[in-house]
Amino acid sequence: MKAAQQIMKVFVTRRIPPEGHKLLSQAALCKVQQWDSDEPIPRAELLKGIAGAHGLICLLSDKIDKEVLDTAGPSLKVISTLSVGFDHLALDEIKKRGIRVGYTPDVLTDATAELTVALLLTTCRRLPEAIQEVKNGGWKTWAPMWMCGYGLSNSTVGVIGLGRIGLAIARRLKPFGVKKFLYTGRQPKPECDEELNAEFVSCEKLAEESDFVIVSCSLTPKTVGFCNKDFFKKMKKTSIFINTSRGSVVNQEDLYEALASGQIAAAGLDVTTPEPLPTDHPLLSLKNCVILPHIGSATYATRNAMSVLNVNNLLKGLAGEEMPSELKL
Repeated sequence: MKAAQQIMKVFVTRRIPPEGHKLLSQAALCKVQQWDSDEPIPRAELLKGIAGAHGLICLLSDKIDKEVLDTAGPSLKVISTLSVGFDHLALDEIKKRGIRVGYTPDVLTDATAELTVALLLTTCRRLPEAIQEVKNGGWKTWAPMWMCGYGLSNSTVGVIGLGRIGLAIARRLKPFGVKKFLYTGRQPKPECDEELNAEFVSCEKLAEESDFVIVSCSLTPKTVGFCNKDFFKKMKKTSIFINTSRGSVVNQEDLYEALASGQIAAAGLDVTTPEPLPTDHPLLSLKNCVILPHIGSATYATRNAMSVLNVNNLLKGLAGEEMPSELKL
């Protein structure tokens, strides 16, 4: 009887990176059932698999709502998401039921910050356009003003959300000769002001004075649609807009209008709404909009580290122990 009580059903909604998968497969207290695919799990399969589970490993693309929780039943004790974001989880319902939640912050900070810098440089120096000109024969000769973009030297960079990732981005950009950083958030961070020559400002001032605007905030009810027509109107016509946080922070229709009309110079996005973005979406028709397929944390080392943390959160939670990274509800 004791042995039977120790074996807990764990449902995994997708194939996870190999190091985490290996760790999970070696866990004696778990009987693992997995949706064995790299594609998102169909809703019907999610509901079928979660029934009677004690633990759940999920991804950002899995909507864990009241229906899923009801189907799981009272046995569900731990949800461990392979992400730093948790807007796909019905936290109020989860809290009501006393379910613990693990997530994967910190381990993806460096990779996401690196990708953000790469996306910024790719966008402001018009690299996709330049590559296409080489391929399609548009490269005729050297010309003084051809393919000119914008540089970071002596610029002002505005960061919306100077958390772990936002700070890591700013630290990487400083050596490029950025003159000043502006930032918004819940509160000032004096410890960062001197290090970065940074100033805590209103959203309006950040939009008006920044040459580059980088969105690195969490998705909350307050930040949904935060970057909209009014925000873009305040930005300089030479400004570059970068979003590597969550797609829903941006009103994409307003962003399209700002880019198409020349209200802002260019945008680079690693996140969109929806994901994947339909191939006929208007933003994809613009030369001054660079869109990536949500690859901020996509390095081999980072994804494996995320999966190990993800599994350790689950196993510690099932054992009633302290999780390495628990979301406090």
